[in-house]
Amino acid sequence: MQKRELGRSGLKVSAMALGTMTWGNQNTREEGFAQMDYALEQGMNFFDAAEFYPIPSRAETCGRTEEIIGAWFKRTGRREEIVLASKVCGPTTWCPHIRLGQARLDAENIVAACEGSLKRLGTDRIDLYQTHWPDRNTHYFGRRGYTHKEEEQFTPPEETLRALEGLVRQGKVRHIGVSNETPWGVMRHLAASETLDLPRIASIQNPYSLLNRTFEIGLAEIACREDVGLLAYSPLAFGVLSGKYLNGHLPTGSRLALFPNYTRYSGPLADAATAAYVKLARKHGLAPAQMALAFILRQPFLTSCIVGATGMTQLKENLAARDVSLSDEIVAGIEDIQQQFPDPCP
Repeated sequence: MQKRELGRSGLKVSAMALGTMTWGNQNTREEGFAQMDYALEQGMNFFDAAEFYPIPSRAETCGRTEEIIGAWFKRTGRREEIVLASKVCGPTTWCPHIRLGQARLDAENIVAACEGSLKRLGTDRIDLYQTHWPDRNTHYFGRRGYTHKEEEQFTPPEETLRALEGLVRQGKVRHIGVSNETPWGVMRHLAASETLDLPRIASIQNPYSLLNRTFEIGLAEIACREDVGLLAYSPLAFGVLSGKYLNGHLPTGSRLALFPNYTRYSGPLADAATAAYVKLARKHGLAPAQMALAFILRQPFLTSCIVGATGMTQLKENLAARDVSLSDEIVAGIEDIQQQFPDPCP
């Protein structure tokens, strides 16, 4: 597995990272263990979690994903082989089981979140600690456009960075990153780091897939020029790009069958674009999911592509994308489809 530097941290992470958000809900502890064992055997050294997981986040399961990872560390003793990432929630009035629905990206909340994650993970440090979403009104989680609120109060990025600096100085966090961020947010963090001598973000964990290439507008240039690479999440758009949901199919046990409210990657335009990508892949003898992942892996602004799976067969098929090389003809075909259906699922 190819390794790439995480920002300017000096850490080398695998070009494909193991996503964990289904563990403790769709996946059992033992299934999570099996995935971690296999991932490490295949050269993946980068695991991504969050205090919020598993998804959907509920009071009775919240934090269980990190507990599973911590139990695997205890069982295997392989903590030192892993670059471990986790995240602290932004405002969660819609999630009352996390700090009574009053989570913010201020010092009090960040310290409490980090201490909780460290305890569940059974480790003394988190290698990459990320803000899961901004502490301000902006566009993320599928929202298009930005509506300005003149009197809005939010935690300034400088305050967030000072809180993270304290964790870095204590050795509880090695490096920091952001997630679901905008160009303004990323540059504000970088400017604060430079002018105030605060920790520098090493990565941007945002959605990126054939159905959502909005990262290429603004953020891609920042990622390349500022050495703040993309950690691409939802690279298969909740599995939609595998083609398994086409023509109204809802496979038993699949994410969209279990959670029908997850409509971010659904709708007429998404279906039409997916059908076109699936047809292109099959024309060239490729599995649709592997073509979709191979396209992400070739991007110069990418640090790592986060792949999750509910079964080992799916995980093995996804990891095989690392050996897929896309011809110029396939890439041209992908660009043609993007022109027809530009970013139907932001």
